[in-house]
Amino acid sequence: MSLCVWTAGKTLIFAATTFSLSWTHSVEKVVWQEDWKIADVGLKLMTARVKGSGAGMEPGEGAILRGGWWEWHPSLIEQKELVLATSGAANSVWQLCLPNECVDLAEQTSAPIKVWSCP
Repeated sequence: MSLCVWTAGKTLIFAATTFSLSWTHSVEKVVWQEDWKIADVGLKLMTARVKGSGAGMEPGEGAILRGGWWEWHPSLIEQKELVLATSGAANSVWQLCLPNECVDLAEQTSAPIKVWSCP
């Protein structure tokens, strides 16, 4: 399996079974990270972390403080795809990290970014 990402009018394909997404909240300036894996039906959220808290950025149930990050394991069913909201006016972009590289996604677009598993 591979990871497909549609952004800025093109599809990117990455050979990976795990990836992380991160962004900084535009108002609270709090960093959020999520670790995902490609699963049988789609994408499975394994771990989430937030570097602090604020409006809409509260740590999840069962979170523990580890290295300055609140970390927890969300109970979200597998997702067929992720649709990431974007705004050209935001101060932060989505960052996709694979085991060997990180890529900033669509810095100058307001179109949603789509992420899914692909053969």
